[in-house]
Amino acid sequence: MASRFFRMAVLGLAAATLAACVPVQHVARNVVHTDDFGTPVGTRPVQQGGDLVMGLSAEPDRLDPTTSSSLYTRYVMTTICEKLYDLNSAGEVVPQLATALPSTSADGLSVTIPVRTGIVFADGTPFDAQAVQTSLQRHFTLKTSQRTSEMGPVKSIEAPDASHVVIQYKRPFAPITAALADRAGMIMSPVALQREGDNFGDNPVCVGPFKFVKRVPQTSIVVTRDPLYYDAKDVHLDTITYRIMADANIRAANLRSGDIQVADTISPQDVDALAKDPQLKVLQSGSLGYQGLTINIGNVDGVGKPTKQIDTPIAKDPRVREALSLSVDRQTLVDTVFNNWFEPACSPVAPQTPYASPASNACPAFDPQKSRQLLAEAGVPIPYAVTMLVTNTQDALRYAQALQASVAEGGFDLKIVPVEYSTLLDVQKRGTFETLFLGWSGRIDPDGNITRFLSTGAGGNYGGFSSSSLDDLLARAARVTDPAQRADLYGQATQVIQQQNPYIYTYRQRNLTAHSTRVTGIEVYSDGVVRLGKAAFVTDQKG
Repeated sequence: MASRFFRMAVLGLAAATLAACVPVQHVARNVVHTDDFGTPVGTRPVQQGGDLVMGLSAEPDRLDPTTSSSLYTRYVMTTICEKLYDLNSAGEVVPQLATALPSTSADGLSVTIPVRTGIVFADGTPFDAQAVQTSLQRHFTLKTSQRTSEMGPVKSIEAPDASHVVIQYKRPFAPITAALADRAGMIMSPVALQREGDNFGDNPVCVGPFKFVKRVPQTSIVVTRDPLYYDAKDVHLDTITYRIMADANIRAANLRSGDIQVADTISPQDVDALAKDPQLKVLQSGSLGYQGLTINIGNVDGVGKPTKQIDTPIAKDPRVREALSLSVDRQTLVDTVFNNWFEPACSPVAPQTPYASPASNACPAFDPQKSRQLLAEAGVPIPYAVTMLVTNTQDALRYAQALQASVAEGGFDLKIVPVEYSTLLDVQKRGTFETLFLGWSGRIDPDGNITRFLSTGAGGNYGGFSSSSLDDLLARAARVTDPAQRADLYGQATQVIQQQNPYIYTYRQRNLTAHSTRVTGIEVYSDGVVRLGKAAFVTDQKG
């Protein structure tokens, strides 16, 4: 249990640091939040046409599904670049550009995906298995790809006919279906790929209800309805403009004024008031993801390059990293900083999934005394100084300041460096950081939350961590299909992670999205993606 000093420090720092914002209010625990994913348009009378504006809380990275790593890019891409599979509101994987779930050979080495035919990309190029093969091959082999580890140990990708794609594996890989329900399953026009090459993200062309129009960096992204889309009859809006609005207060104010109709990542400081506004509706869902701290152990020359051991105590000595984890009072931090809207996170496995187990749900106790003992054993000075980069948003800074007070109890002097989100994405790839606070929106299969970040040499292993025991557990978990066996293996993997602490898990957000009651058909599931493709302005004004 946190000391009285720490509790007061957390409250005082969080309130004083951002006094111009809404003050922190401590909310009692055991508050139950009910998921509301939104609803499809259905039979509700809606207008045909209209220009929707969404306030986007951060600048997306390049609109290239192969190389991107930003949640906000997923928001935009979901309207212009459909996938082989998608998630529904129940968290189930369902076909999108595929016609059925994949079939797998008895030995698990051959995965066959039936795909649509008779539809076209936004540039008129026919969509078929050969086009799918081209995109999947790019996802797997492009030097700068962030998808390679998500696709598993691929041997070859083939298109035996116009309606089937076959992925041959060196070893069975159970997570592939879930991976194809995200960016690894986004299919790009082969003509556009040939024309644009590495610059595809500047002029992306896919299959989707909308197509890309233009981007003004740091300002906006515009998409327009695609008349060639196979399901065009269910697309109602003329355009969607994603307007970059990093300030949560500004997003909330623009929602109230009607200048924007949708806003993502509503601050826990604003959500209760917005929920009471009769002109607005708040959608909320538990997240598959997590927020936490990457510790740079060996990313010296950039992710994907050979790692080199960094010669600092926190990089070299697991005891120092364990001490830092033990200094994080996870429950007190989320209660005080986020008004009880968020939950503590202690592992990459979301508790609401079939892959959770007592081992993956186990949380290191807040133990500042043990933290100081470990630091003393490691022979480092107390307080031990650590520099942490964090996004320069209000909620992130609120948490960083409270975290600073928490880890001080355990003997750490945390120095906070605010950075713009897009810059932080670049910094983590280049490895020019000591520690970096950034989260992940989460995937339905735990492999997508662990392997790409912590397996040796993976494209998202920004800390340059390597553990043969963890690699082995992740490979074994990927080879089996039984959820109970996989849950046990991911529980063991969690234990390895909590022993080595290359990434310190801190909390899970709820996906909080607000929209005007003038629009409907907006949906947000546990994957955190705001789905606008089938949204519409209503013809009645009853909300």
